[in-house]
Order: sequence, then structure tokens, then C-alpha cells
Amino acid sequence: MQVSIKWLKDYIDFTETPEQLADKLTMAGIPVENVVDPGEGLEKVVTGRIEKLEPHQNSDHLQICTMNVGLAENIIIVTGAQNVAEGQVVPVAMVGAHLPNGMKISKGKLRGVASNGMLCSAQELKLDLEKLPEEQKTGIFILPSDTPVGIPAKDVLGLNDVVLEFELTANRADCFSVFGLVREIAAITGNKPHFPEIKVNEDDNTKLNDIFSVEIADPDLCSRFSTRMLKNVKIGPSPEWMQQRLEGAGIRSINNVVDVTNFVMIELGHPMHAYDYDKITGKKLIARRAIEGEELHTLDDTSRKAKGEMLVIADSEKAAGLAGIMGGFETEITDTTTTVVLESADFYGPCIRRTARACGLSSEASGRFERGVDSETTIKALDRAAQLLQEMGACTVCEGIVDVYPNPKQANYVTFTPEQINNHLGTNIAKDVMLNIITSVGFDVTKDENDEITVKVPSWRNDVTCMADISEEIARLHGFDKIKSTLPNGVSMQGTQSAKQTFIDKVKASLSSQGLYETISFALTNEETFNKLNIPQDSPLRKAVPIMNPLSDEYPLVRTTLLSSIFDNLARNLARKNDDVALFEVGSVFFPKALPVTELPDEVVKIAGAITGRRNAQGWNQTNDMVDFYDAKGIIEELLANLRVTRYTVEAGTHYAMHPGKTALFKKGRDVIATVGEVHPAVLSAYGITKPVYIFELDATTVMKYMAKDFKYKALPKYPATSRDLAMLVDVDVNAADIEKAMTKAAGQNLTQITLFDVYTGKQVEEGKKSLAFSLTFQSNDKTLTDAEIDPAIEKIVAKLQKDFNANLRG
Repeated sequence: MQVSIKWLKDYIDFTETPEQLADKLTMAGIPVENVVDPGEGLEKVVTGRIEKLEPHQNSDHLQICTMNVGLAENIIIVTGAQNVAEGQVVPVAMVGAHLPNGMKISKGKLRGVASNGMLCSAQELKLDLEKLPEEQKTGIFILPSDTPVGIPAKDVLGLNDVVLEFELTANRADCFSVFGLVREIAAITGNKPHFPEIKVNEDDNTKLNDIFSVEIADPDLCSRFSTRMLKNVKIGPSPEWMQQRLEGAGIRSINNVVDVTNFVMIELGHPMHAYDYDKITGKKLIARRAIEGEELHTLDDTSRKAKGEMLVIADSEKAAGLAGIMGGFETEITDTTTTVVLESADFYGPCIRRTARACGLSSEASGRFERGVDSETTIKALDRAAQLLQEMGACTVCEGIVDVYPNPKQANYVTFTPEQINNHLGTNIAKDVMLNIITSVGFDVTKDENDEITVKVPSWRNDVTCMADISEEIARLHGFDKIKSTLPNGVSMQGTQSAKQTFIDKVKASLSSQGLYETISFALTNEETFNKLNIPQDSPLRKAVPIMNPLSDEYPLVRTTLLSSIFDNLARNLARKNDDVALFEVGSVFFPKALPVTELPDEVVKIAGAITGRRNAQGWNQTNDMVDFYDAKGIIEELLANLRVTRYTVEAGTHYAMHPGKTALFKKGRDVIATVGEVHPAVLSAYGITKPVYIFELDATTVMKYMAKDFKYKALPKYPATSRDLAMLVDVDVNAADIEKAMTKAAGQNLTQITLFDVYTGKQVEEGKKSLAFSLTFQSNDKTLTDAEIDPAIEKIVAKLQKDFNANLRG
């Protein structure tokens, strides 16, 4: 929001400089971001008339100008411009001027002739070239012939104003208007505003209700819709004063009708739109939801396909505009327009925001509707626009207004006591001071008994709903600098991390130490990702939470698996020729309790990662071995060791995204704490990956469940260990893990370690069998074990294996 000082002074008098006013407004909670002087750099630029023009004797392109700049004597200026002539009035930069483009003007000689200034072009004055006719865009800027000489050029060019640029908070929708800012200035300075009297002379006998109608089909999206009609409209330029006010607000002048609607929007804070009455089919406007897929041709000459949740303004046949954002091309105001319908309405802010974002259209009007407008101002806006056009002699006004307001807005009342306010603020402000403050910004006191005060909140202050809001009003206008600073009371507590946060830190530290890079991704996905990951159609993973207002069509769902993010990042790296990838992510996935969502979904923390490419960094002293399944398995084993998760089993399993027969499950009892495997070929193909990839996935809650909570350290053993090797033949479908379990159970407490060091199938082994070789370590804390003590344990192990697995020892 930006507005000029002159516009503010149209409605209130104040003596503060623009900078002082900006400081006061900022301290009162209406932050001013910048104070802009459009005429900065034009302090020594004046108007001058070319009294005499003659060629330079020593140049074929320079000319000598004798200039009348309002001084006692004329001055000489040498110029190379070719579009100047005697009698013209032009901007003259005097000696000592420092122009907006950075140029400094000093005395000088051009080919032997002294020059005491410079004639200025539009570019040198930093004027808006788009507003100028073609002949004024180049060469010296020519002013009207009746322009007085010797006066500041910025007065003639309309640059003698100062613009305040505001950075308003979204809740202060009322301050997105000149009237709203004037009310604030009045409260700050104590001066009374003098708002214009809004009065319309209905000088056309045509009754609007007889020839035009309005309907609200969706009152949840449009609470009020009001129209007024203007006849005998004469399209033309706006008065100079209005063009300057709009320019100060950052709006370019178009024509008198459009300019007036923009002027009223900035003045009152209520957007409007003008329709050509003769182009409205059925002489009726309807505020309704768009029909899915209906075509809408907007003022920017773009055809759009409307969506069902959008609000449009339609005639009896088609949509005539996007409500609150942009009008339709077919009903726009043109030079041939003679009858105009003015629309002033109140639209549901979130709907306007969603539509503006979906269409990529953001305007001054949509920004105001998004923040909320005053529905009580619709008639006032219509009357103000009609009044301004009528005062220009540009129209006659039909009798009556068509106003549809099915559910009038109810007034809001807030009750409080001075004691409550002072307790809330930590102040000691007198009651009469409070009342003066709140009445100065438009609040009406309806009750004042026994220190209990009830005020009626103005219709334009949608942000005030309770006592705390009233206390904020009093604090900011009383002055935050007048409120003493105090230390907060309370018990000091040491901040600590939760167990889950500590766990996540340990996971990240362990995986990072193993050479994996952490990634952080948006928790968004789409339906196609489920297909890429080979997720079954009946899987709960496909029941994802939909986003009501997605940032893009590419990500309309909240993820249910972390692998979606892992594969997106992996594919992105490989596409950029980063062939050696090792990454992981710790993040949340979300599972709805039911669809459609009626309560918050369950948030589950998952850990996932992927590796592919070379095992070691490329170098002259490194091999080019590629990572395999056992690298991924080793990562999980190291992670679980760091997390103190022990005595788990590893067995073959299945996973939707992993290769059958190349997937391992880490289990504690029936709980799966980790899944590791090679990626399924179909998944690799879906992501355009042509090399083996190995992934892992863990559930944080399950892993935390089995972390050792209490553990003890023990001294290093004093006595040496003894090793025995056992090689045996078993069926190929026997798991080595099951054999290790049987050995541990049969050997007793002195067996401290089992290591599988060889697996063999081949010609020396009969079909259907495999050879497994284990190294068994025996050790005691009390003594050195002898063969006589170890042999019985070995015999028990062999007997157990023969019984349970039909194992045969190899020599």
C-alpha cells in the first residue's frame, strides 16, 4: 500500500514532515517502509523559455540557446538536441543541479562557447516513459507553451509530492485505504479529519430495479452484491488531480470510469468494477461458483478454464469476470461505452486468495478482498464513484440501487474494565484516557457503568474481537515508549531435548559418520509416485492426506513413505551425473485416521536411505568396486550398534520397492525394525535409473522401543580366547542365522562369538546342499579354557545341528 502526502492532506491537516509522520505511524503500529520523494534531484531544475536559437559556429550539430529562466538576465546554454525551437518551454537544469540519473551540472565550454546549464530530456528527469507520447520519449522534454518560466520543474511535472510506502500487517485491512490512514493520523495528531460529503444527484429518471437485477447464488462466497447504473457516459481522460493521486498510489491512469473505480478503491478501501451495460446478456449479474471447465475470457485478453471452487460474476449466459480479481473481456469499458453498471460487493477472502493463486493473478483488488473488506461500505463506494463521475460531467445517474444483502453483518461489541486493560498491559492508564483513545479511532461507547465499559466496534475493524484487541489499541496509541519495561515473572527451567529428538540426533550422527549425506525434502508427493514405487493398490500407503490448496498440481498429497523423497533426490543426482550417491533422510510421514480428513493425521517418523555407485572415492590408490547389498546391510548393522539395539535376527523378506530374494528384514520378535534390499527393477525403470541401487527403511518408534535403556560396562578379559572352526553341509534353504541360534543355545556361556567365514556351493557339494563354515570363539572371565572343557561344548553343538538341521560335518 502506498499513498501520497497530498492525498492524505485532502482529508486532514497536519504539520508534521513526511518523515515525522512516518515515524509516528510506525510507532503506532502502522509501519511505513519507505518515504519516497518523486522529485528528488530536481531541486535546481526550473522551467525556461527558448528566446533565441542559433547554430554553433564551430559545430555542425550544436545549437546556442538564449534561455529565459525567470532571472534578471537570460542565460546561454549549448545543446545538441534537434527537437527544440524558439518559443518552447523546457526543463532547465541549472548549474549545481544533481539530476536523478546521477548527472551533475556544472559550468563549461562547448567548442568555445560557455554553457550555463542543460536542457533536460524525460530520461534525464527519470520520468515514466510509458505514460508519454512517442515524440516526448526522446530528445528534450517539451512543456506546454503556457507554462510559466522560472518555477520549479517538479511543480509542473506533478512531482512535488511525497509518497509513503506502507508495510501493513494482514489484520489491518482498514488501513489499505486513505480513509483508514486518515483515521489513524487523526488519532495520532489529535486533528479532526474532514472527509468529503458523499451525495449523489439521481438526475436520470430511469429506475434501475426496472431494467437490471442481481442474484447471489452462493452466499457463502459473496455476502453482499450492490450495483448502480450510470447513463450518458462520456469516456475520456481523468482530471489532472486524480491522475496525480492515482500515480502516487502506484496506479496508472486509463480513463475516467476506470480511474474513478481505482480512486474509490484506494480512498475507501473497497474494490469496485465497471461493466458495459449493453454487453451484459439478460441484463442480470449473478455471483456464483464457476462451472467446472467453463471458459472465461479476462481483461488481460487471456482465456482461462475455470474450476468449480472459483467464484465468478456471470450474466444470464456466461461468466463475465473472476470475482474480486479481474473482469471479463466481453463486458469491459471501451471508448464506445455509454451506459455503465458499477459493482461493489463483499467476497469471501480465502476463496479470492485461492483463485488468485491458481490463476497467477494478483491485484490491488484481490489483495484487499483477501484481507477482508467492510461489507457496510458497498453503497458508499457506489455513491462516491457516481458522485465523482457526475462532478466531471461524465454521466447521469439512474434512480435507485440494486442491493442484495441476505445476511447483514451484525455489530460486534466488546466489554472490558480499565483494571483489566491495565493488568494486561502492566500500566496505570486513567479511564478517561482510555476512552479518548478508543473513541478517536471510531469505537462507540455504548455502556459505561461501574467501570465496566462496552464499546461498539466499527464495521471496518474486523481485527478487533475481544478485550486483548482493545488493550492493543490503547497501548499503541498511548505509546509503547510510555510503557515501562519489566522483567517477566516465573520459574526458570532448563530446556532439554525429548527422547525422540535425542534419538534422531544419534541416527543422523551415525549415518553421517558412515559417509551418507543428509537430505531434507518437502513432505509432499503425488499419486504417480505410488505407482513408481510399486505400491499395491490396496496398500494403506496410498491413502494419503490431500492438500486443499496445493502449491502446484505436482504435489497435491502429503507423503506416506519417506522413499518417495529418497528416490526423487536420488534420480535428481543421477540425472546430473553424480553417479556415486549415498544419502539418507529422517522425516515424518502422515497417515489419516479416515478420509476425508476430520481430525489430525498420525505423524510417524521414518528413516530411509539409498546408496549406489563406487564403494570408495575415486583415486589412484582406491579400487573401483561397486557397493552391493552387504554395504547397505552393514550400514544398518552399524546404526543399530550405535543405538544399542542387539540380539536381533536377519531373515529374508519382501518389500514393495525391493527386489524379490534380495531383501532382508531386521527383526526383534515379530517387529520389523529395519528393511534392507536391492531396488526392484520396475522401480528403477520408473525413475529412469539404469544401475543397481540399495535402500533401507526404518521406523523410529520401533527402533526406540528396542534401544537398551540400562547397560553395564565390564573390564577387558584377563584370559585368552580359544577358537574352533566347524564346516558343515546343510540344505540350501537353511538360514545361517538359525544355525547360529542353535549353536548359542547348545554351547553354554563360554561361547562368546560366532563368525560365518565361508559359504560354498559347487561341484564338491551335492545338489541341494551348501557348505557353511563358522569360527567359534570360547572365552572365560575366570580361567584359561582347556580342550577338555571346550570339546563337550563342541559335541553338544554338533549333536544339536545334526538333530535340528540334518547337518553333516565336513573334514
